[in-house]
Amino acid sequence: MTLEVRDRHNEALFEFLWCPVCGQEIFTHIPFEGVFCKNCNTQVELQEPRETRGYEEAVLACFDTATTWNLHVEEKLRRDLPDGSARVKLFGAPDAYEVAWWSPEPGEDWKPVERGEFDDIEEPSEVSHLA
Repeated sequence: MTLEVRDRHNEALFEFLWCPVCGQEIFTHIPFEGVFCKNCNTQVELQEPRETRGYEEAVLACFDTATTWNLHVEEKLRRDLPDGSARVKLFGAPDAYEVAWWSPEPGEDWKPVERGEFDDIEEPSEVSHLA
């Protein structure tokens, strides 16, 4: 019996992804634990979707806020996910990824933080040491 090993880490995909809770683009991998947003600790898990529609690559990125810290401290710098989780489907190839859809769909009640949306807002000193 042989064991087939696949490299599922895709550097280009993580360069495209951003956290829908805080808008940051830097993720940290903790072996045997998962991948987390370096800024707010939101967990991201990559899954293969059931269909690709002819694209070179299709990926589901599932975000979960069970491990996210301080959402209640400064809501202006973070936006919680509906029911604590959200998924985004990405199509494309390295350097040409595009968002196909979000689940739940963004609307009046929820929308993901855009990449770098809070970059120009200064976090109060009484909050920054907690995150």
